[in-house]
Amino acid sequence: MRIRDGQMIEIVYMDKLGNLSQRKIEVVGIRDGRLRAHCLTAGAPRVFIVANILAWRRVGEKRYA
Repeated sequence: MRIRDGQMIEIVYMDKLGNLSQRKIEVVGIRDGRLRAHCLTAGAPRVFIVANILAWRRVGEKRYA
């Protein structure tokens, strides 16, 4: 399974300070190790470092990949 543009996914993410968050996002694009998305949790655009995404799943699935 891979993350694709336009997909709605839920992620577990670790920020640069080591804080964990769980977010629902709509993927806009992935380039140079960064995932651009519209964060449905925050209601705003966000950029995530792919290496800091600890787990993800498509919205509606039951298990993390």
